Amino acid sequence: MSDNNHYLNKGFSTKSLHVGNYPDPSTGAISPPIYQTSTFVQKSPGDHKGYEYSRSHNPTRTRLQECLASLENAEHCLVTATGMSACHLIMQTLPKGATILSGDDIYGGSYRLFTTVLQDDFDYQFIDTTDTELTVKRILETKPALVWLESPTNPMLKISDIRAIASACKEVGSISVVDNTFMSPYFQNPLDLGCDIAYHSMSKYINGHSDVVAGAIMTNNTDLYDKIWYYQNSIGPSQSPFDSWLILRGVKTLSIRMQRHEENAKKVAVYLENHPLVESVVYPGLKSHPQHEIAKSQMSGFGGMITFFIKGGLENSRKFLETVKLFMLAESLGGVESLIEHPAIMTHASIPQEERAKIGISDNLIRLSVGIEEIEDLIEDLDSAFAACK
Repeated sequence: MSDNNHYLNKGFSTKSLHVGNYPDPSTGAISPPIYQTSTFVQKSPGDHKGYEYSRSHNPTRTRLQECLASLENAEHCLVTATGMSACHLIMQTLPKGATILSGDDIYGGSYRLFTTVLQDDFDYQFIDTTDTELTVKRILETKPALVWLESPTNPMLKISDIRAIASACKEVGSISVVDNTFMSPYFQNPLDLGCDIAYHSMSKYINGHSDVVAGAIMTNNTDLYDKIWYYQNSIGPSQSPFDSWLILRGVKTLSIRMQRHEENAKKVAVYLENHPLVESVVYPGLKSHPQHEIAKSQMSGFGGMITFFIKGGLENSRKFLETVKLFMLAESLGGVESLIEHPAIMTHASIPQEERAKIGISDNLIRLSVGIEEIEDLIEDLDSAFAACK
């Protein structure tokens, strides 16, 4: 492998292009090869070149991990076959019966994993982590094994004070995890804010092209990394060489994509805030967002995700979602194309209705993943959908 140290102190775009993307040493190919192999020949038993079997390690995956670690300012990175498998691996490192403190507004898949698959393994406590005083007090009192944050949350886009919560975790020896999927390493770096693990569903912004499902775990804690790798190697949810190559290619344009996502999202958020058929808009970049000041203090930008509440309840929600064309009705987010969805019926349907109601996921809530299309075309598409509503 080539020495990446030359690029580690460079800017974000330079690292995303060059760390892990050095020319192939055997041919000089500027595009890294895909090591589509399951096993590696050894010179003598145990005498190999760092690779034995692709479940454990693979050169293409190594390149991707090097690149991502540099973008999150991390010592270590593990990439996995899916975001949920990465989440599951983190939980495997904890002792049975441990207390887990989690935000109450998290991705439906994470909630399902915690409350069904792993329901009997841990004691889960769900709280509003935007209440910093309450969260810090609960951490100091209960000393949880792990604190699971999303910031911004999915889909309510609530912001937690990562610095304060991570500091409280360190005081009592709790592991702090931040799901950084919505911001990507371009707009937010949880490890720099003091947390132990930065977690990503790479199916979203990091890859950015809606053609891969993948997860990533970044940390500066070597002992924690070793534990997670042990479980990854034992259980087997490793990222495939081809998917690793696709993401390594996608991440090259992460910075310019995130800039355009945010540029468009800001304009869409203002448009929605002024539309007569909109009850309210939630976007961290708006001054009306209740945690706008915290967002400014720990993020370098506000991302491409918007949540809004349409007037007219489920009937207008359904009509709106059926009418849009450029905003395609689909789960997931963070691709170059604009997506739209109804969390109560789609991504968060696994959360019981009474729990959805507590955190504000109502039938008139619509979530937008604003893509990189021409902003005039996106506004026109929204205009047409609103016109079809009562």
